[in-house]
Amino acid sequence: MAATSRRTSPTSTTDPAATAAAASERRDHPGWPVLLCWLVVALDGFDLVVIGAVIPTLSATGDLGFTDASLTTASTLGLVGVGIGAVLIGPVSDRLGRRRSLISCVAWFSVLTVATAWAPSVGAFTTLRFLAGLGLGACLPTALALMSEYAPASRGGTAMTRVMTGYHVGAVLTALLALVVIDAWGWEWMFVIGGVAGLLTLPLLYLALPESEAFLRTDTRHVRPTQVLTGGYLRVSLGLWVASFMGLLLVYGLNTWLPKLMGEAGYSINAGTTLLLVLNVGAVIGLLVAGQISDRRGNKPTVLVWFGVAAACLALLSIRIENELLVYAAVLVTGVFVFSAQVLVYAFVGHLYPPEIRGTALGLAAGIGRVGAIVGPSITGALVTAGLAYPWGFYVFAGAALLAVLALLTVPAHLRAPGTVAQDAVAQ
Repeated sequence: MAATSRRTSPTSTTDPAATAAAASERRDHPGWPVLLCWLVVALDGFDLVVIGAVIPTLSATGDLGFTDASLTTASTLGLVGVGIGAVLIGPVSDRLGRRRSLISCVAWFSVLTVATAWAPSVGAFTTLRFLAGLGLGACLPTALALMSEYAPASRGGTAMTRVMTGYHVGAVLTALLALVVIDAWGWEWMFVIGGVAGLLTLPLLYLALPESEAFLRTDTRHVRPTQVLTGGYLRVSLGLWVASFMGLLLVYGLNTWLPKLMGEAGYSINAGTTLLLVLNVGAVIGLLVAGQISDRRGNKPTVLVWFGVAAACLALLSIRIENELLVYAAVLVTGVFVFSAQVLVYAFVGHLYPPEIRGTALGLAAGIGRVGAIVGPSITGALVTAGLAYPWGFYVFAGAALLAVLALLTVPAHLRAPGTVAQDAVAQ
């Protein structure tokens, strides 16, 4: 079932023959690429939650010799690995293909995640988390590159945002699984289950995942990864990197600290935890809506509006609301805009860059965004320590969303693509 077409010289995406080939590819593999990429992205959602789920047990029992400080190091280095993996995979997927890269990275992540369950020491556990992160971080930009090229041009935003719902579904399912598994079998089984889930995905990827037709039509022999930083692409890349950094700063900052911020505002602990669930429900709604609007109205206008509304919602959360229903509604709306804004950045990247360097561009955007994923919780944690979490935590988040807006204003809505990266120029 896998695509085996030989790569040819670059072909314009407006060429009727190329369009027909892409349409044929979609008919031959109806729905499979979307489902399989969704499953891969769900593994990222698993990784978001799993370390947080096992930390309380490791902290309480001191298994492997863990302390709170070493647990912080392990979780942080896992995120560092994810960021490095995202950056490194881009040039590889542009040269070797999306399909081969994605299968290899899922295998890498899965094996090392299973191995984590048998780590004999803190050092081994931390090392395995870092190494597994390299593979996991490479999965997301590769899956998104494949989706941006598999979907029809008029549906690119919808394809990306729908695939990214897997991230939140994976996170929620992992959290629910942890409630049963850790007490019954032990924290080790969370890593066994996550790794085995990845291993079970591999045969499906091998049998049913086609290669991107856009990749097969390109000739990357003379393309360098550094071309994302040359000519007109430089300011495009910088603007998108800042937006991605701020977007993941918001996603991880809010997922980590929202219950604490709401507690500092005077809401109960239970309310804060429930609001975190509401926030992620809003995220899924936002993902289902944002892509469709982006496809109709354009990537740039939509992502600007999304970050702008997110900034307003975050600032408004600094105002204590007595009506409980209004609080839940405000957090739900915040989730709708905050989480899907980041995914719209990825969709914008997929729209702007040609296939020759699209994997590199998505990898860099995701990797630099992961730095924001580390910085966001750290900044908010510092505010909590200083007793300034409320209302300044919300002001910091609102400011990050506004910075994303300013960065995206420097990015053109479209790029001319006459057929080769060397000829691409920014539309003035």
